[in-house]
Amino acid sequence: MQAAVYVVSIDPQASTVWWANRITDLPFDFSQEHESPEHLAVLKDTGAKVVVIANQKGGVGKTTVTLNLGAVVADILKVSGRLRYVFIDTPGSLQDENLLLEALRYAHEVILPMPPEPLAFDPTGRTITKLIEPTGLPYRVLLNNWDPRDGMTDLEQTREYIAAQGWPILESVVRRYKVHTRASAEGKVVTQYEDNLPYCKARQDFYRLAAELGYCGDC
Repeated sequence: MQAAVYVVSIDPQASTVWWANRITDLPFDFSQEHESPEHLAVLKDTGAKVVVIANQKGGVGKTTVTLNLGAVVADILKVSGRLRYVFIDTPGSLQDENLLLEALRYAHEVILPMPPEPLAFDPTGRTITKLIEPTGLPYRVLLNNWDPRDGMTDLEQTREYIAAQGWPILESVVRRYKVHTRASAEGKVVTQYEDNLPYCKARQDFYRLAAELGYCGDC
């Protein structure tokens, strides 16, 4: 039967493919389409909600967010038979802007991961003002890769910056944990982490995010 969640990558770096291929029990359907982005056109006829994960700044955690959010939503729904959500991982570069624009043609909304680091401010702003806002698509910024050991200052200042720009922001924050960086090599997504306190905290961030976004079936 068809999975409820489909994850597709159009990033030529194919890091999503490398990670997905290492997962023994992949909880969603997956494909790589950077060489055939025209295949995304079929998404408009599926009835699924299409969510694009985007930021033209590399290294902000788009792949981690895409795969783990897809896994959590698949776990929440716990149903198959029809496609409910599509998550698209996009390139983190200006050179592949055409691929991001193609994905936006079929999107219903956009999530922009952004770490609380000043170097991410301008690239995120360019992505929003040059590409996302002209489409009229709803979007929200997700504060990602925040290390609690750094204290609250960077997080609060980044929130203030985002508010000053008038960008919609998610209340959920994805914290930085070593388990997230090891997960790709270990062939795991967040729903497959061990049941101990650090792993549970890491997993909790993505369940909280899915709930805030409303990705919980018919609830």
